Amino acid sequence: MATIPNLNSLRRGRGRGFGRDVSRPGKDQVVQGTDNDASVSRLSAVQLGYLDDPYATALTPPGSATRRLPIINRGRAITTITISKQRAIANPATGTYVRTTTIDQLVTRFLGPWAPDNKRKQIISLGAGSDTRVFRLLSLRQSPDFVYHELDFAVNTTAKIRAIRSAPELQRVLGIDSSVPEKDSPVKVSEAGDALQSPSYHIHPVDLRTLSSHDDPAKALPGVETDLPTLLISECCLVYLSPVEAQKVVLWGETAVPLGLILYEPIRPNDAFGEVMVSNLAAREIQLQTLHKYASLEAQRARFRDQGFGDGQAAGDVEFLWKKWVSEEEKDRVAGLEMLDEMEEWELLARHYCIAWGWRDQDDISAFAGWKTLEAQQGG
Repeated sequence: MATIPNLNSLRRGRGRGFGRDVSRPGKDQVVQGTDNDASVSRLSAVQLGYLDDPYATALTPPGSATRRLPIINRGRAITTITISKQRAIANPATGTYVRTTTIDQLVTRFLGPWAPDNKRKQIISLGAGSDTRVFRLLSLRQSPDFVYHELDFAVNTTAKIRAIRSAPELQRVLGIDSSVPEKDSPVKVSEAGDALQSPSYHIHPVDLRTLSSHDDPAKALPGVETDLPTLLISECCLVYLSPVEAQKVVLWGETAVPLGLILYEPIRPNDAFGEVMVSNLAAREIQLQTLHKYASLEAQRARFRDQGFGDGQAAGDVEFLWKKWVSEEEKDRVAGLEMLDEMEEWELLARHYCIAWGWRDQDDISAFAGWKTLEAQQGG
């Protein structure tokens, strides 16, 4: 693998290797394209003060900044529906306040307080795209108390690595020093520009549907350590796979014990709001293949139980998480950022997305100790 060269040479080579997935079926390209909408919506939430994320700008395509609607900034949706006015606004895969802060809390509790003698932990983010979480964690925590892996299509990993190569703030977080000779850099990038390896952060170009063909995660993904407590994160990622394919991805991760899983997905597709949501997505050729199988909070909990997360599992929709997990002081702060006139529509939207999480401790009961206090704090 090639090291990351200095910033000037990177700018000269910008764009190389992008588009290796152009031969994939059109439906895959639609899914890949949702990441741009995600980064734009995240940047909107940051610029308006909902989130503190100094890396959002660097990972948003230049010139694409757009102010999202208040219900998108506060919530998080693949599609926003305003039923009363019979209009549908499509914003695939955005990343905003409730979703981001809830998952951040779960991740923080999984990692626990930093201590030099703590056992390292591992996070594997599925379909990570332009997500900034790893940079925020690396800037706040001392290495090497965790290792972070991101998986996505090569077209998306190439774009992210290109952004890293162009952004000094991202390079600083990764410990890249342009004055250090390339051969001595701790960060390596593949010749194709679609994979990255470093002591604490790895980017893997991979189609999740191929993972089940590998019995050994360490062989499928260089740098994965099967003896570490591991957390899988899927933010509207597994929902694009068939139920069988999604289950195989989780089963593939079972070699890591203890194992945790966080899912962010839409639910309730069969009421009036949900039907318009599904129709709107279909018009954009987006099909959420697991949506009808895991259509409720209870179905999501049962999904975790069926996949062996019997030690603990929980789920709550975004409306519940906003009301119960966000302090009154923080609600007041967020409410003051911009006027939210469509409160009824916000509540409708928030009831149609959920975060579900589960853990399997087995021999190491401490790995998810921070989650156990949250087990009862779930929606109905």
